[in-house]
Amino acid sequence: MSTTSGLTPGVQGITEGDIANYLVNTPGFFERHAELLASVQLTSPHGQRAVSLQERQMEMLRERIKGMELKIVEMIRNGQDNVAIADRLHRWTRTILLTANSGDLPQAMVDDLRHQFLIPQAAIRVWGADEAFSMRPFARPVSDDVKTFASSLTLPYCGVNAGFEATAWLDDAATVASVALVPLRHGDGAIGLLILGSPDATRYSADMGTEFLMRIGDVASAALSRLLPQA
Repeated sequence: MSTTSGLTPGVQGITEGDIANYLVNTPGFFERHAELLASVQLTSPHGQRAVSLQERQMEMLRERIKGMELKIVEMIRNGQDNVAIADRLHRWTRTILLTANSGDLPQAMVDDLRHQFLIPQAAIRVWGADEAFSMRPFARPVSDDVKTFASSLTLPYCGVNAGFEATAWLDDAATVASVALVPLRHGDGAIGLLILGSPDATRYSADMGTEFLMRIGDVASAALSRLLPQA
């Protein structure tokens, strides 16, 4: 008798799907025919040798466990990385709180940020600060375009250096390939902009998470409000 596609040889009209459905819906079949389980031979994925059904099931279970172990290791590694970042953020915040002189605050903020997070270059500008700080580097004039851009950012910008005006604030702007731009806010508008720069084009990418940068911006903004004219 010839075999047609999808049919079991010698049993015309019964497909493999029919057999599979029967076995799924007849759980007592292998209890009544336990000897079949011992005689079933499958091809091992680790070579062409034949293995028993039980051995194949064990191989599949080992592969599943190995996959779960890899996921657990990755989760542990990510958790450790997040704890390390949180510790650095804590130390940076502590430095800010210990900076008594308000005029020293922006530079202390930038210096410790570079130290804690190994950032090659960083700079900050604050506008609208009290006249008492007008001679400080952080209070140097910025264009209206920068102010408008900072106010338009709802999230920190991360990506390639597209010739942003703020890169000119860095010590060696020509070497900067990627940047993070963090808006500093008080009330309804921006009062400043923090720029982080790296010669590595992948250090700050468009698809990276910005949660910690947002926290840095929130803490920095709150601290820098000390520089604004007091009512």
